[in-house]
Amino acid sequence: MNGWILIAILGVSTLAGYKLLREVPSLLHTPLMSGMNALSGITVLGALLALGRAAGTGSRALAAAAVVLAAVNVVGGFLVTGRMLRMFSRKGE
Repeated sequence: MNGWILIAILGVSTLAGYKLLREVPSLLHTPLMSGMNALSGITVLGALLALGRAAGTGSRALAAAAVVLAAVNVVGGFLVTGRMLRMFSRKGE
């Protein structure tokens, strides 16, 4: 039963996040991405904690995949944010 509650929370949070991000004006995307990188760092920590507490092989594999995906999200977020900020900088800087 506990697993179904977690799946329901995942579904509701996915839908809420999609709805919120759709309504954000394009001018605010860069500052929001910078803030989301900080939250993604917290996600990496949570995934590492889950990996440390995983008991079974399947749980460890899933937690390891979560660590990798969260780390890719952080690195990709910083790369995209840096690229977007370079678009707004002057050529002489």
